[in-house]
Amino acid sequence: MTIRVHREPGVETLAWALIAPAMTVVLGLGLYPLLYSLWISVERVDLLGGAPGFAGLANYTLLLGDPLVLLAIWHTLYFTVVSISVQSVLGLGIALVLNERFLGRGILRALVFLPWAMPTVANAALWSWIYHPSFGVLSTVLYKLGLVSAPVQWLATPYLAMNMVILADTWKVTPFYAIMFLAALQGIPEELYEAAAIDGAGPFRRCLAITLPLLAPMFLVVLVVRTMEALRVFDVIYVLTGGGPGGGTTVLGWVAYLQAFQNLDFSVGAAAANLMVIGSLIIAWCYARVLRRSAFPEN
Repeated sequence: MTIRVHREPGVETLAWALIAPAMTVVLGLGLYPLLYSLWISVERVDLLGGAPGFAGLANYTLLLGDPLVLLAIWHTLYFTVVSISVQSVLGLGIALVLNERFLGRGILRALVFLPWAMPTVANAALWSWIYHPSFGVLSTVLYKLGLVSAPVQWLATPYLAMNMVILADTWKVTPFYAIMFLAALQGIPEELYEAAAIDGAGPFRRCLAITLPLLAPMFLVVLVVRTMEALRVFDVIYVLTGGGPGGGTTVLGWVAYLQAFQNLDFSVGAAAANLMVIGSLIIAWCYARVLRRSAFPEN
């Protein structure tokens, strides 16, 4: 049996007219800059010198052949892996707590989500004061408790500075994980937990057998979104460390900034930015492959 769908005259034209403004904004602010960046990355656009022309993959080769850029790629991956791992665990734990019924749950939810509303630059500026060795609250509290014998230079050594940057980023971003995981938890039927409890499954077993598998689709969304954000981290680095000390917190975003706006070599800067885009696409594809069966079992 063939089903024919009747379409009113002009409806399709009206639909396209209604979405045209949004499509224009998306293409103008999203697709066009991306394509323009790709074009610049294979050209020679250096305001300090050099003949303009087609460069091919020379800008990418220049970047990948620089040991400092390779170190920046390692720093970017370290920041991404460590921050997402810590934030995922903390966000899931907070979401599980906030999903329970207790007095004052609404107020606690509002307080937990406040850091996410703070602008990233303001958050980094706040933590720069917290980390201050002389009058920062972190060193002062630890000194008063007798845990340190002298004020700590939190941003003075490369390894410690990177982890302090991750801590500042974690404080702001973890509520995002909690919001997303809590939304997913709200959609899990309570009957599943009741049936599992009747069968003798304890809280830990119910978490492994019910909660985590049903959270897999949300895990995929959160991991993809946060990976793209972490790979292009810049603002918290800019405010807290400026890529230092000794290049210890130099990431790909900082390399792109230096090349484009300090060295005025827009081609190499665009190539560095596109490396972040390529890395995001590859990692997102890997996430989808790993989580596909649990997140989308019908596929």
